[in-house]
Amino acid sequence: MAASARPNKRPPTPHPSGARPPALLPSQLPQHVAIVMDGNGRWAKQRGLPRTKGHEAGEAVLFEVIEGAIEMGIKYLSAYAFSTENWKRSPEEVSFLMGFNRAVIHRRRDDLDALGVKVRWAGRRPKLWASVIRELQVAEEQTKDNDVLTMQFCVNYGGRAEITDAVRAIARDAAAGRIDPDRITEKSFRRYLDEPEIPDVDLFVRSSGEQRISNFLIWQSAYAELVFVNKLWPDWDRRDLWAAVERFGSRDRRFGGAEPTEASPEPDSDADPRTSPSITI
Repeated sequence: MAASARPNKRPPTPHPSGARPPALLPSQLPQHVAIVMDGNGRWAKQRGLPRTKGHEAGEAVLFEVIEGAIEMGIKYLSAYAFSTENWKRSPEEVSFLMGFNRAVIHRRRDDLDALGVKVRWAGRRPKLWASVIRELQVAEEQTKDNDVLTMQFCVNYGGRAEITDAVRAIARDAAAGRIDPDRITEKSFRRYLDEPEIPDVDLFVRSSGEQRISNFLIWQSAYAELVFVNKLWPDWDRRDLWAAVERFGSRDRRFGGAEPTEASPEPDSDADPRTSPSITI
């Protein structure tokens, strides 16, 4: 029997303004949303603060967005918490981010569990602090039976690294005679990814106005709709997620098929000031 959310789970805290998510049809909702939480450093610099203060401000935003995703009925959310390229930053910032990620998972674990969130971790073990891995594993174990929302924390993650690791594992299995290389398909390849049970990304969102995917979930985002929002991550709240999802709901996803005779129109950005800074492609 499939696991179901336990009855003691609490609903999300309402937005202080009383705002509610837009009314969309189930077919207009993305199943999986991936977010690049960009702009923490610039936000801090604009205020004459250390970069670390931007990361601290971004923590509350992530959990605000998680509650907004639950309100909408989104089932999977992935956040780019620390990339394999982030090791190139200063030793001081890397050390801060390791300790920060560890602390965030530790102090937010019970809140996530109370909301019915299942925590999953994608990323490489090498170089990642053992204490960070332990916190992620504890959170995974504590929340494993939840099914309101699956929250994938991508820590020490890179899309190319994930694919490279998958190819290595396939090569080992082929050399050992466990698989036939000629019979490998996209479906069988997927089983070697970090979290194969999490579906492909439907909506890929990036804050700060930068327009690139930065090596995030590149296999899973092959047919994702992209929305780039010209607002730094610490300035976000759940309404920015809702606006991005509204954009998604207006798109016609063809997955390589023929163009329809009449395309679905984009929503009028003048109708909601929160959608006006969004850059979409």
